[in-house]
This record gives sequence, structure tokens and C-alpha cells, in this order.
Amino acid sequence: MHMLYDSDAFAVVHILANAPADNDNEVADGPQMPRHGFEIVDKRSGKEVYLDGSWAEMFQLQITAWQQSTPSQEEVEDTLEGYATLAQMPVVMH
Repeated sequence: MHMLYDSDAFAVVHILANAPADNDNEVADGPQMPRHGFEIVDKRSGKEVYLDGSWAEMFQLQITAWQQSTPSQEEVEDTLEGYATLAQMPVVMH
């Protein structure tokens, strides 16, 4: 897990579901499909959304664009607000 963003309103974590552990030197048997996702927590509503698959790919493109343009906090939070509208799960253990 990598914390990508943390503010008073939002937290964004990049989750690498099948990434090898730092001390894991073994190679998995058979082909591995890379899986990753992003958890966006709306701290104001106490809800979170997990993006995977095509949603995660779209969000990764947004992150790449942000790395190129260095957006303001307001621009980042406006984008996160759009994703937060998908949030249905209450935050239980954060």
C-alpha cells in the first residue's frame, strides 16, 4: 500500500494486491495478472470507494496527468469529489 494523497477531506491509497513482499524472493508459479486498485476515502462523509479494473486504469491516467502538470489542491479535490460520489461503503477500519 502506498499513501498517495492525504488532506482534511480525502485520502487516496494505491493498493498493490499481488505485489511481492520486500523480503519475498520467490517467483510465483504460472502467469500472474497484475492487480492493483485505489481506495479513495471521503473523510467528510465517512465513506470509501475502491477503484479497480478499468476504473483504476482511468484513475491511473489522471495521476499520470497530475504528475505532468502539478495541479492545485483544489483541482485534485474537485476530481476526487467526482469519484467520491461513487462511495457507498462506510469507513470502518481507518
